[in-house]
Amino acid sequence: MTVATRLVTEDEADIRLDRWFRRHFPGLPQSALQKLCRTGQVRVDGHRVEAATRLAPGQAVRIPPLPAAPTAQAASKPAMAAIDPGVAKDLQQLVLYRDDQVIAINKPHGLPVQGGPGISRHLDGLLDALRFGSEDRPRLVHRLDRDTSGVLLLARTPGVAARLAAAFRGRDVEKTYWAVVAGRPVPVEGRLDLPLKRVNGARGERTDIADRDDPDAARAITDFRTLDHAARKLAWLELKPLTGRTHQLRVHCVALRAPILGDVKYARPDQNNAFAATVEGLSTELHLHARAVRLPHPAGGTLLVEADLPPHMQATFRTLGFHASAARPARREGR
Repeated sequence: MTVATRLVTEDEADIRLDRWFRRHFPGLPQSALQKLCRTGQVRVDGHRVEAATRLAPGQAVRIPPLPAAPTAQAASKPAMAAIDPGVAKDLQQLVLYRDDQVIAINKPHGLPVQGGPGISRHLDGLLDALRFGSEDRPRLVHRLDRDTSGVLLLARTPGVAARLAAAFRGRDVEKTYWAVVAGRPVPVEGRLDLPLKRVNGARGERTDIADRDDPDAARAITDFRTLDHAARKLAWLELKPLTGRTHQLRVHCVALRAPILGDVKYARPDQNNAFAATVEGLSTELHLHARAVRLPHPAGGTLLVEADLPPHMQATFRTLGFHASAARPARREGR
C-alpha cells in the first residue's frame, strides 16, 4: 500500500481518529496506530495528531503504508451475528423510536447493557437484531445499570454515535428518572450537590459520598421532586441528574434518607426492603426507571422519548395508588 489521503465525511463528524481507523481498517491494531501517530506518519490536514483526536467533516487523513494491511474482504462491514429469531423479535418490540440516525428502546429491568464477569447475555451482544437493514451495527452512546429500566439511546452510524456521545458529555441531554423510595424526603423537592467517589469495601467497588476537598471527588448534582407518597413510608420521586456519575441517583437517594426500593447494594435493610415486606404485593426489585430523555437530534430539532414503567414498578404503583400517565409517543420537534 502506498501513501493515501481520505476525506472525513459528514457522517463521521466528531469521531475519534482511532475509531475512524477501526471503521476503515479494522485489521490495524491500536498499538500500531499509536506508533504511526507518534512518528508523524498519520496526519490530519498535514498536522501531527494523537489517536484520540476528534475529526471534522472535510478533513484530510494521511494514511501511510499500514502493517499487515487487511484485505478488501477483511475491511468490509462485519456480518450480522446469528441471533435467535425469537430473541430478535422481542428486542425489536422494545423500540420506542427509530429513524435513519437514532434508535431508542425501553430497556427491560435485569438486562445488562454490556458484558462482564459472569455475564454472557447482554444488550451489546444483541444489537445486530436492531440493524433494520443497515450496514452499520447500532452503537451504545450511554449506559443504564442492569436493574434500571427505561429509555436507552443507540446510534445507527459511527458519526452519529460521536455526536450523541458529545451531547451527553456536554450536558445537552435532559434525563428524567422515576423512583419509588423508602421514606419521604424532607424537603419534598430540591437539589442535591454532593460529590462522589469510587471506593472499595466488603461489598466490592461502590460509589460513596466524598469530602469536597478529596482529590478523587467528582461533583454530582441531582434535582429531585416528590410526585406522590404513601403515608411517610414510601414515595414516588422524579429525579433529574445534571451530572452522570456511576450510581449517582442511588447514592443521592440514600443521602436523602430515602433509598430506592430494592437497592440492596446501597441501602441498609432497615431503611429499604423492610418497608417492602410490610406492604403486600411489593416487589423487592430495584425501583428505578429512566422515564424520559430529551436531547438535540443529530439532524436538527429536539428528540423527546418516554418509556412506560416495567411490570414490577407498575404493580407497585397499583398497590400504592400512584397514578402514572402512559408514555407519550416519541417525537421530534423543531425540525
